[in-house]
Amino acid sequence: MSVLDLTDERRAFVEAIRDFCARETATREQRGDESHNAAIYAKLAELGWIGVSIPEQYGGSGGGLVDMCLLLEETMYGLAPVGAVGTTMIVAGAYERFGNEEQKEEILGGIARGAIEAIAMSEPEAGSDVGALQCRAERRNGSFVINGQKTWISNAHNSDHILLIARSDRSGSKHEGLTMLNVPAGIEGMEVRSIDTMGGRETNDVFFTDCEVPAEAVVGQEGAAWMQLMAGLNVERLIIAAQHLGQARRALDDTLAYVKERKQFGRPVGSFQTLKHRLADLATEVECCRLLVYDVAARVDANPGAMFPREASMAKLKVTETAKAVALEGMQMMGGYGYATEYDMERHVRGALVGTIYGGTSEIQRDIIGKTYGL
Repeated sequence: MSVLDLTDERRAFVEAIRDFCARETATREQRGDESHNAAIYAKLAELGWIGVSIPEQYGGSGGGLVDMCLLLEETMYGLAPVGAVGTTMIVAGAYERFGNEEQKEEILGGIARGAIEAIAMSEPEAGSDVGALQCRAERRNGSFVINGQKTWISNAHNSDHILLIARSDRSGSKHEGLTMLNVPAGIEGMEVRSIDTMGGRETNDVFFTDCEVPAEAVVGQEGAAWMQLMAGLNVERLIIAAQHLGQARRALDDTLAYVKERKQFGRPVGSFQTLKHRLADLATEVECCRLLVYDVAARVDANPGAMFPREASMAKLKVTETAKAVALEGMQMMGGYGYATEYDMERHVRGALVGTIYGGTSEIQRDIIGKTYGL
C-alpha cells in the first residue's frame, strides 16, 4: 500500500484544510500583506490543527510526521499566511525530544493553544557552519548571561520564546560546548530588529547584551546542543520540504489555469508544444516530490528514533529546487503578468527562491547526501 493511500481520517483532515483555505484565505484582502496573519493562525489553533503532531497529554492531537506534512502542504497550497508554523513545529520537536516535563507543559501546551516559537542558530559568521557560532552563554551566579548576535531568525519578532543555540564552553571542539536555552520574548537584554527582504519582514537580527536567563532555561543537556540539533534534522528538512511541495503544486496549478485561458495566435498558449512539454515535465517533477516527501515522513513515523540524513536531505533538496523551477517557469510562461502583483506568481517566485537557502542550502544538502555514500 502506498503511503499516499490516506486513511479516511487523513482524507477528511485534508478536505477540512482545503475548505478552510477556500473560505478564509482565497483572496488577498483576506490574507493581508504579511507572511504571517495572527488571526488566521489563531483560527487554525482553535481547530486543533497547529497541535496536530503535539502529544495528546499536552493538548495536541498526537499525530505523526505524515499528519504534519499534510497540514504544511495544504496550508501552503491554500496560500494561508501562517509563515510561523514551520519554525514553531521545528521548535516543538526539540522540546518533545529533550525538554523536561515543565518545559513541555509550557512550550508544547502553548503551541497547541496557538503560541508561536522561533529557533536561533545562524550568526553573521556562522551560517552553514553552525559549529562556528560565537554567541556566548556564560554561567554567572547560577544563571546564564548571554552576549552576541543571531541573524536570519525567522519569526523572532512575533514569537513567544526563542530557542537559542549558544556557546557555553570553549574548551572542546567547535561542536562541543553548545547549549540550547529557552529565552522568553521581551526579556531584558534582548533586542529584535527586522530584516527587510524580498519576502517582506519575516526574518530578524537578534542582539543579546548581558541577557540573563536561569539555569533552568537549559533544554536537554548543557553542552550537548550539537547532537540535539542533529537529532531534529529529519523533522526540520521535512517541514521545509512539505511547505515547498504545497508551493510547487500551487505554482503549477496557477500556471495551468493561466495557459488554458490566455490566447495568442488564435489558440490557448498552453496548447503549443513548447509549453505543453515543459508543463508535463514540471508536473512529473512535482509528483516525484510528493512521493518522496511522504515516503520519508512515513519512514520517520515508523522509526521515531532513527536518523535519515540521506533521505531527509534528498527531500529538502529535491522539493525546494523543484518549487523554484516551477515558479520561475510559471513566471516565464505568464510573461509580464507573472511579474505583476495582480497575480500570485511573483509571490510564488519570492517564496521559492529562499527555499534553496534556508534550513541548509542546496549545496549543503548535496554535500550531506554525498557523505552518506562515503564520498
